[in-house]
Amino acid sequence: MLASFVVVLGLLGTGTTYDGYKVYKISAKTESENVFLRHLESDPRYDFWSRINKVGKPVTVMASPEVQNELEQYLLSHKIDHSLEIDNVQRTIDAERRYHESRGTNGRISFNQYLRHDEINSYLDQLASDYPDLVTVSTIGQSYENRTMKIIRISTGTAPKPVFFVEAGMHAREWISPALSLYIINQLVENPGNRGLLEDLDWVVLPSLNPDGYEFTWTSNRMWRKTRSPGVMCSGTDGNRNFGFHWMENGASDLECSDTYAGKEAFSEVEARNLRDILDATDNIVAFISIHSYGQYLFYPYSYDVGLKPDNWQELDDLAHKVNDVISAINGTEYTIGSSTEVMYPAAGCSDDWAMGGAGIDIVYVYELPGGGKEGFDLPPERILPVCIETWEGIKVMADSIAQDAK
Repeated sequence: MLASFVVVLGLLGTGTTYDGYKVYKISAKTESENVFLRHLESDPRYDFWSRINKVGKPVTVMASPEVQNELEQYLLSHKIDHSLEIDNVQRTIDAERRYHESRGTNGRISFNQYLRHDEINSYLDQLASDYPDLVTVSTIGQSYENRTMKIIRISTGTAPKPVFFVEAGMHAREWISPALSLYIINQLVENPGNRGLLEDLDWVVLPSLNPDGYEFTWTSNRMWRKTRSPGVMCSGTDGNRNFGFHWMENGASDLECSDTYAGKEAFSEVEARNLRDILDATDNIVAFISIHSYGQYLFYPYSYDVGLKPDNWQELDDLAHKVNDVISAINGTEYTIGSSTEVMYPAAGCSDDWAMGGAGIDIVYVYELPGGGKEGFDLPPERILPVCIETWEGIKVMADSIAQDAK
């Protein structure tokens, strides 16, 4: 039964349904309860929407119908704190789809809706046309399915400056990630009040690192996470386990059907290679952030093994707390801060580890943005702008600090 389910899960395409799937919020209070969660994580009938952590924060898990009774009985009998977050995932997806099918476009950017990959690229191209003295758009390569991967460089065009690099859209279903990257671009380019952020820094933003997976979440399977490269039994690789710094050491899977499958080898995915190559080709990158969702974490390397921190971890930690103070003052959103394995468990092969350990960038962070509460990854359109606004205020604090240190 399990083997056949794995194959079906990996090959499902158009018409994938999550009717009857439920989402639970589980709070592990002891290490033995976390061991139980890690056991569930290896079973493809469970889909972890947030990473298992060590700080007592809840973990969000989607369960297929055939395992729900067993899961609920175990949680109750072992007195593990839990609650039902979503009673039927498909209903949430259907509501989201109805909204997007009814939306209109006026050719301009909007932060009350999500954009398709082609719309993202069109916005970048429009900015290059409208602001030629400020914006340069270039292609860093094609995805596996030949979608164009574009970056935007925002610069006043004076002498070369330190670069702040933003990467988004690694995991396909995390729609708020590309949306935030577009908000960053919008504020830097179209809001004259932010010109001061360009005096001492150039900005390079990659809004859509996994365009094939992202489009697949729009057309076929809203909960898809990985790339779309074919495998023997299941398609796709977790791009955030595919980078070649301590690849496959901890927290990654060698099973094709796992959502944390690390690939046949490091940099097997063209999308990961494209990011690697543009980091190598871009001079003087002083800061790198990778945008994900969800869970409200702001952490820094290293991810590949327990207890490891970079030499400048105290600087990273202090700055992260300043960022959190600014964000929490707006809407009360609080982030958990620390090194990756302090707040969660190891995950080797991530882009943040590569940025620091492979590309030699000193200031590296990962944002795990807020989720949609009862909607999970389906952050409602009315919450896009509030999340973008508060996160942008934190990024501005980060940029100001980095610019001062770079002088």
